[in-house]
Amino acid sequence: MKILIADAFDKSLPGRLAKFGDVTDDMGKLGEAEVLLVRSKTKVTPELLEGAPKLKLVIRGGVGLDNVDRAACKARGVEVLNTPEASSVAVAELAMALMIAIPNRLVEAHNGMKEGRFLKKEIKRTELYQKTLGLVGIGRIGSEVARRAAAFGMTVLGYDPFVKEHPVARLVSLDELLAKSDYISLHTPLTDETRGMIGAAAVARMKEGVVLINTGRAKVVDENALAEALRSGKVAAYGTDVWPSDPPPPGYPILSAPNVLMAPHIGASSRENLLRIGDCVVAILEKRK
Repeated sequence: MKILIADAFDKSLPGRLAKFGDVTDDMGKLGEAEVLLVRSKTKVTPELLEGAPKLKLVIRGGVGLDNVDRAACKARGVEVLNTPEASSVAVAELAMALMIAIPNRLVEAHNGMKEGRFLKKEIKRTELYQKTLGLVGIGRIGSEVARRAAAFGMTVLGYDPFVKEHPVARLVSLDELLAKSDYISLHTPLTDETRGMIGAAAVARMKEGVVLINTGRAKVVDENALAEALRSGKVAAYGTDVWPSDPPPPGYPILSAPNVLMAPHIGASSRENLLRIGDCVVAILEKRK
């Protein structure tokens, strides 16, 4: 079996996969690959598949599959799998970190100290306790966020057309969630239905001063509408680590909008998660021995 590792996985993975065959990270050997391992950087397009005539399996280390052209893979008889169970904790913890940092104004406080400004009187914090969190998408990651938010004493609402009941969140319509939430965290895949769903109309239905968190997919948000909402104060802050491309284009409106806490797409990059992804990849290939 010829295995090509196209993106960044844990450094132990090549050694763990050696028992299954030849392992390489040389994209020049794409034409020989039978198994292709990707994360979010490599795009599995018809053009890439054209250069991989022996390919039988694509494994996406992570949750979403929007960087894999599944229709093109199916047409070529290439199986596509992912590791959705691996990344839930890592992404949920980052969503909570953003949600905690924003009302505590941690970046401003830290920068003030570094600059010799002791902003004890200027910085006024707010609490998550007794605030309402709305989760748009309440699958594996959203559920992990729900459990952590409940531990902080938050009321948790959830909207997900594919979920009928939930042990932590009260399931509501999207309209009710937008109207009642002090914080909104996005955990939906990117589909035709979710693309741009948080646009001007959705923002208009939100509470004044809502905080928006996005560790899902950048294109679920209309960036121009959100930038305007941040400038007006309708959205008090936006915390995100997801972008339309890695890195985002220089003119991307969110980069210059006020009150944005940004990270460079690190949600699934914890050391523990990369090991879990490796476990999932090994388990997948074990079944094919």
